[in-house]
Amino acid sequence: MDFERCYRAVDSRDQRFDGWFYTGVTSTGIYCRPSCPATTPKRHNVRFFPSAAAAQGAGLRACRRCRPDAAPGSPQWDVRADVVGRAMRLIADGVVDRDGIPGLAARLGYTERHLHRMLRAEMGAGPLALARAQRAQTARILIETTGLGMAEIAFAAGFGSVRQFNDTVREVYAIAPSELRAARGRHPAPVGAGTITLRLAYRPPLHAQALLDFLSVRALPGVEEVRDGTYHRGLRLPHGAGQVALTPADGHVAATLRLADLRDLAPAVARCRRLLDLDADPVAIDATLGADPAFAPAVAAEPGIRVPRAVDGFELAVRAIIGQQVSVTSARTTLTRLLAARDRVDPGVDGTHGDPTDDSGAQPGGLRGFPSAEEVLGVPDEGFGMPVGRRETVRALARAVAGGELDLASGGDREETVRRLLALPGIGPWTAGYLAMRAFGDPDVLLPTDLAVRRGTAALGLPDTAKTLDAYAERWRPWRSYATIRLWRAA
Repeated sequence: MDFERCYRAVDSRDQRFDGWFYTGVTSTGIYCRPSCPATTPKRHNVRFFPSAAAAQGAGLRACRRCRPDAAPGSPQWDVRADVVGRAMRLIADGVVDRDGIPGLAARLGYTERHLHRMLRAEMGAGPLALARAQRAQTARILIETTGLGMAEIAFAAGFGSVRQFNDTVREVYAIAPSELRAARGRHPAPVGAGTITLRLAYRPPLHAQALLDFLSVRALPGVEEVRDGTYHRGLRLPHGAGQVALTPADGHVAATLRLADLRDLAPAVARCRRLLDLDADPVAIDATLGADPAFAPAVAAEPGIRVPRAVDGFELAVRAIIGQQVSVTSARTTLTRLLAARDRVDPGVDGTHGDPTDDSGAQPGGLRGFPSAEEVLGVPDEGFGMPVGRRETVRALARAVAGGELDLASGGDREETVRRLLALPGIGPWTAGYLAMRAFGDPDVLLPTDLAVRRGTAALGLPDTAKTLDAYAERWRPWRSYATIRLWRAA
């Protein structure tokens, strides 16, 4: 938040800083992204804020030209494992809307007062104000992309009343909700109720093909697929089922969401952003890795490589356990058998994939969310199609998650979660590290014993024993997860 550095970023309209901070212009009463194309404001009229909520708390409204409320999220909330970072990830996932501030504080293990103090100190706003800013963004999306009535939008966005919704929209956008819709034109849902289209911003560059290639080779039938440059998958969300189609484009990812319950919009968006690692800072990552001569040619040829992450921590944990010491193809075959066994136990309303109001995660048209921990526990022995030891490891994981002993959400305590994972039979350092990288978003995980990593290091002429690679990789900190992805690509 150094004034001179921030002001230079604004003067150069540097997109890399979008989401890192917000520019408040006191002479106009608006706040903007650093990359806003408007004329650079004079220094004495500028204030910088660490969050949109802080700018709103200072009485500023969102710029209608650069739409700062839709900027990429700050990459530090993925990098940081402290309480503030965890709180920001949980707020983005809608925990405050579902469980209130007491629920958020309980998840983090702090009192409400102390949590408020920490967030105010770093974000310039408390948890309620941060959640309110997110509700305003959700409301704007629903106003502009659906034909829903304003009362429906108010409650779907998480507001407690229509009056609260009206007051917030007026305060944040300096316009009434009905006028906001008229200004953008009416855009009814293109397919039907519950369908929403929006753009997910990111910091360029983004190597979209690398993401699609990674997800495609691991796609599970009936859960996800990559078709014509678009990734489709079923979602299991807090209030019901969903489906998403994600299409990378220039400067954004086009997202089409089908939701059984519109209250799941904010969590669905947060999980899609997490899946594609859209809040990363690729320039900083590539600068560190590109400084190593072994990586320099690949970084120059393929800038913007991201870590493919997950929409569901439990799903990725099951995938990781089944994928231990077997090929990707073999793991996919075993997982497909497990899904088929789930469908025999719980076929859905129509005998195949159910209907959009079914809590099992079903959606008409084909894609269904990955089984929950409770559903996996209901699969009989013969439905697993794997060695007994591995089957029991999956069940032990499912029991821990179902019983609340293990929190695999992105807002959990990373160190504590890894410790609890390692205490389960059949889970070792590779599995725990893989989950830390892809499920929990730790940017600094190296998997030195991974076979593909060692093949990648050999291809690049790097040390290929676990001990020597671990020592060499110190120069890649704090981005060793991204180095791991690049080593996999090199293999």
